[in-house]
Amino acid sequence: MAFNPNPKTFLLFNMFLLLGNLASATVFTIQNQCSYTIWPGTLSGNGAAILGQGGFLLAPGASVSLTAPAGWSGRFWARTGCEFDGAGNGKCVTGDCPGGLNCIGGGTPPVTLAEFTIGSAGNGGKDFYDVSLVDGYNAGMGVWATGGTGDCQYAGCVADLNGGCPAELRVNSGGSVVACKSACLAFNMEEFCCTGQHATPQTCSPTHYSEIFKKACPTAYSYAYDDASSTCTCSGSDYHITFCPNGSS
Repeated sequence: MAFNPNPKTFLLFNMFLLLGNLASATVFTIQNQCSYTIWPGTLSGNGAAILGQGGFLLAPGASVSLTAPAGWSGRFWARTGCEFDGAGNGKCVTGDCPGGLNCIGGGTPPVTLAEFTIGSAGNGGKDFYDVSLVDGYNAGMGVWATGGTGDCQYAGCVADLNGGCPAELRVNSGGSVVACKSACLAFNMEEFCCTGQHATPQTCSPTHYSEIFKKACPTAYSYAYDDASSTCTCSGSDYHITFCPNGSS
């Protein structure tokens, strides 16, 4: 005999599934507090859903919300000095990516990154997140967890590292410093890149350059093995990502 569910019961069951899916989703609110337009880029890992079509324009003062499913992982960054035509073809001065307006790859260093792995059964339901200067710096960024449980720390880099960037790490455009390279990018040496004979936490220590980044931005990753003071965790949270945040540390 065929099973014919009660319509009311079937409707309630579907509503339960929908609410369960919504509860497990994570909302990223991305805000531009810079005095200039940015073009945030997004990159999803392991075939996960692409957020914001990979990239979009965000005017000063504007914000946008993007929803990620449980288990999502990826990164966000600012692109600056961009020019795109009506078809989305073009280039950016910093943070440029393959694909034009809608990125299909990561941002070209130096670039400030916000990185996330959203909770799943494999990591005990916890979210892991950080703001990283391992690929250098191009714009200030702050990440706040909202509505979650656990440590839920602030992560970010508020300081103007472009203004204090050592001469040998500067990226200049139009007579201004627009980004600050990591020492790895600038010199391509194992001790700065944590590769080769320096590929473990025991053999790759902070350097003069990573310490400049760390002093300016204590809650951001300053080099590859800067985990202890830079990786944040939270459960069941949404996240507010602000470019050029003010008054935070």
